[in-house]
Amino acid sequence: MLDFSNLISSLPGGVAQGLIWGIMAIGVYLTYKILDIADLTVDGTMSTGGAVCVMMVLSGHSMPAALAAAFLAGMAAGFITGFLHTVMGIQALLAGILTQLSLYTINLKILGWGSGAGKANQAISVDKYDLVVSSRYLFDGNYPWYKSPILWGAVFCLVIILVLYWFFGTELGCSIRATGANPNMSRAQGINVDFNKVLGLMISNGLVALSSGLLAQYQGFIDINSGRGAIVIGLAAVIIGEVLFSKIFRNFGLKLAAVVLGAIIYYLVMQVVLWLRVDSDMLKLLTAVVVAVFLAVPYLKDKYSRPRAPAAAQAVKGGDQNA
Repeated sequence: MLDFSNLISSLPGGVAQGLIWGIMAIGVYLTYKILDIADLTVDGTMSTGGAVCVMMVLSGHSMPAALAAAFLAGMAAGFITGFLHTVMGIQALLAGILTQLSLYTINLKILGWGSGAGKANQAISVDKYDLVVSSRYLFDGNYPWYKSPILWGAVFCLVIILVLYWFFGTELGCSIRATGANPNMSRAQGINVDFNKVLGLMISNGLVALSSGLLAQYQGFIDINSGRGAIVIGLAAVIIGEVLFSKIFRNFGLKLAAVVLGAIIYYLVMQVVLWLRVDSDMLKLLTAVVVAVFLAVPYLKDKYSRPRAPAAAQAVKGGDQNA
């Protein structure tokens, strides 16, 4: 017998996770939609940011410094992918795969920093450290309301959207958007296309790593496999947000907000799936199916809503062409 009270109590956790992953999804949006690059570096960066943040906190550094270090580590990973792509001439998809593969070893070494050997995971306790977000703040009534991860997740998303809205309205930001829209024309106009690609990848992966740092705090640990499949979740958030809100949100800032809403919807759906007692081993397959469906919806809608010419007109047109 399904208990609706369990579902209702789990929804705040879905919203909190959706907001945190929404930051990662914004990073995916920048490469996938603006630069027109499928960047697989994300799966590695999603562990790198959390590893750097956790190890910085465990080493006694402040939380702002730890999150800043996570962001910079993600930017470094994005730079490597951009360098491989623009300077060494490696296809963007393959460059991302190479960086992601390298980050696995790097993340092991970061998590084992000071021990002389790599480690697969590290825990961080809310009882010992004043974390920015934590699931304990959400479900434990002993913490004040302003500690809510939903509140802080929303603040982070709002600030990031405002900063990106301003940045992509500047000359440099517009040149990055032009690079993704038409690199050949941008190059002809004197725009440094390679520089813009590298910068876009750095900003994107910096946001992914920042999201990872917040996620590690929320769940209380970081694992070497935390980023596995992250690109699919990011794409799910981007596609869901685009399909559901594209006709409502036309402003660039609102499009970024739609991506965050897409991430929230995705995690709320996951909570419903878990409440229905679907085998947890099926979640990755379900995610892939959701992404495939939402990717196909715009194409199928356009295909079957397009008015068709009458058969007689098509036959006449075909006869004229043969003549």
